[in-house]
Amino acid sequence: MQLDHVSFASGPDGYEAAAERIADALKITPYNGGVHPRFGTRNLIFPLTGEHYLEVVEPLEHPAALSTPFGQAVRARSELGGGWMGWCVRVDDLDPIEERLERRAVDGNRTPEGADELLWKQIGIKGLIADPQLPFFIHWISPRAQHPSQRPAEQPVSIASLQIAGSRQRLREWLDTDDPKPIPEVGIDWDAPNGIPGLMSVTFETPQGTVVI
Repeated sequence: MQLDHVSFASGPDGYEAAAERIADALKITPYNGGVHPRFGTRNLIFPLTGEHYLEVVEPLEHPAALSTPFGQAVRARSELGGGWMGWCVRVDDLDPIEERLERRAVDGNRTPEGADELLWKQIGIKGLIADPQLPFFIHWISPRAQHPSQRPAEQPVSIASLQIAGSRQRLREWLDTDDPKPIPEVGIDWDAPNGIPGLMSVTFETPQGTVVI
């Protein structure tokens, strides 16, 4: 189990404007990740080191953006002005998660600009909607070489830590682990245990120094 990506929802000025601000901070350029036809959304991708990436995602005027959990989550965050929507954990096997959550994972697909179609399965968006501190889960069907992080960027940028309002114990319950550091490659800083839960900010390491978004 490891961090796969973090999701930033666009605000009223759209996903290109949001991505431009992030690009200015990180000094790397996103690429067009394509449309999620099943979810009624689209994204721009910032490839990062460590097989991680940052997506800036935007809801479309499409029925799926109203009827699917992922589309609903993106639209809800965008309607609040945009910002961090959540984070996603990559797993090799979704079966135990499906059994625990008592529902099936859904298929996802999109075709990035200039690349082959990407295929995956995901689950847990309903958990994120109910409790935004919680990650959702992804299992990639497409080969590792197609992972969104694999496109070269102008310079190496990595995720150092996530700042989350919520409860460490609640996360462990959701991930079904007693591991004190269930996501070993990044730090998680917990804040505001009695406040509104969710991903508050992400700390990145760049050649120019630390950047917090």
